[in-house]
Amino acid sequence: MADIFDVIADGTRRDILRLLLDRSSAGERGTSVSHIVTELGASQPTVSKHLKVLRDAHLVSVREEGQHRYYSLSAAPLDEVDDWLVPFLDDHGAAADAAPAALPDSAAHAAEVVGRAAASAKHALENALKRLPGR
Repeated sequence: MADIFDVIADGTRRDILRLLLDRSSAGERGTSVSHIVTELGASQPTVSKHLKVLRDAHLVSVREEGQHRYYSLSAAPLDEVDDWLVPFLDDHGAAADAAPAALPDSAAHAAEVVGRAAASAKHALENALKRLPGR
C-alpha cells in the first residue's frame, strides 16, 4: 500500500476526497464516477486511475449497483495524517493571559487553534467509539 501522505499529495485525489466528503455530509450514500468526472472536469480514465489509488489506500469504498459504481469516503486511514499533524497544531496557540483587547489577529489565531483541537478531539472520539464492540 502506498504511503498515505503520497496518496493525498496529489491535488486531484484531494479534490475527489473533498467532493466525497461534501456529498456524504449532504446525505448522499455514494457518488458515481460520472458525477465525479462532471464535478472535477477531468476525463473518466483520469478519475478512474485516481479512484484506484484511493481504493488501494482504503480511503474510498465502492458499492456496485448493476453497471454503476458509487464511491464513498472512508476516512479512517487519515488518522495517520491526523496523528502526525496534531503536535504541530497544539503548541501554536495565542498566549492565554493576553488581554481581551489584544490584536484581533491574535484572537482569530487562538480561535483557530481551539477549533482545530476540538475537531481533532471529536475525530479521535468518533474513531474510538467505532472500535468499541457492538458498533
